[in-house]
Amino acid sequence: MKLVSVIISVYNLESLIAATLQSVFNQTYKNLEIIVVDDGSKDRSAEVCETFKDPRMKLIRQKNRGASAARNTAMRHAQGDYIAILDGDDLWLPEKIEKQVKHLEQSPQIGISYTQSAFIDEAGESMGLYQMPKLTDITIRDILCRNPISNGSSAVIRKEAIDQIKFQDYLDGELTDFYWDEEKALQSSEDVDFWFRIALQAGWKMEGIGEILTLYRINSKGLSAKLLSKQESWERLLEKTRNYAPTEMAQWEKPARAYHLRYLARRAVTLRDGRTALKLAWDAIVTHPKMWIEEPIRTGVTFAAACFLSLLPKSLYQQLEELGIKLSARSQKRQVAQFKS
Repeated sequence: MKLVSVIISVYNLESLIAATLQSVFNQTYKNLEIIVVDDGSKDRSAEVCETFKDPRMKLIRQKNRGASAARNTAMRHAQGDYIAILDGDDLWLPEKIEKQVKHLEQSPQIGISYTQSAFIDEAGESMGLYQMPKLTDITIRDILCRNPISNGSSAVIRKEAIDQIKFQDYLDGELTDFYWDEEKALQSSEDVDFWFRIALQAGWKMEGIGEILTLYRINSKGLSAKLLSKQESWERLLEKTRNYAPTEMAQWEKPARAYHLRYLARRAVTLRDGRTALKLAWDAIVTHPKMWIEEPIRTGVTFAAACFLSLLPKSLYQQLEELGIKLSARSQKRQVAQFKS
């Protein structure tokens, strides 16, 4: 039975980390090592972790340097054949690791296995909405424009694939292995940079499992208005990727930029910032007009939501939004039922 290293970065999550850890201990796949890195929390996160006495878990404390630095620390200790990433506020369903290990064992060409996810709120309650990414036949365009993995907590990765993208740099005066890029300008895009390098530099394929096995928590504080910094981070990511994958970027850079602008427009709608949403949606369409043809429904809904938010009275917009969420949830539930059947 292959060893799976679960790496968890924690920062100020004392009210949530216990549930996250319990979801790991509840896994039906038992050959795990669990490496928790407390990244300089100012609350009792580390103390909560220490209440768990499972011998498979190791807790490492470090000064606050960010999520990528915490993951790098965990990776330097990881001994597993597979690496499973879990954010300190997300949850796994019990059979997640077992099914993904089976998936990777049966598909030696796959470097990253991922799952569908359900959104939960800050209280851990289902929001009735799902991340339903493309699962198979993932192309370079999918990777650059759509990020099929959707969230890091859904991924299980071959250690071999991660080793192929590691690089060395100095940490506290000592030459050290790095896996995630800790560059500050990439802070909002470090996960996508990690997927890009595994797929484009190391040449591994990625594939998903058609089951809801990850519960992805929506944190309203984390959705704070950092849209400009997120776009700056994305531009830095495109610049970096251009250096090692110039052919792919020459073909797909404009669509990649446009789809990210559209994603930010949807986030601005969530934040009730109509003016910013409308600008981002318009910029996306101008950058890559073909998105109207490639994804007419999603593009149209995003643009319409931005317009309505900007123009309609707040009460009327809220009614339309609630109707849209209900229709979206109903459609996604049908898709989930089809996958199960």
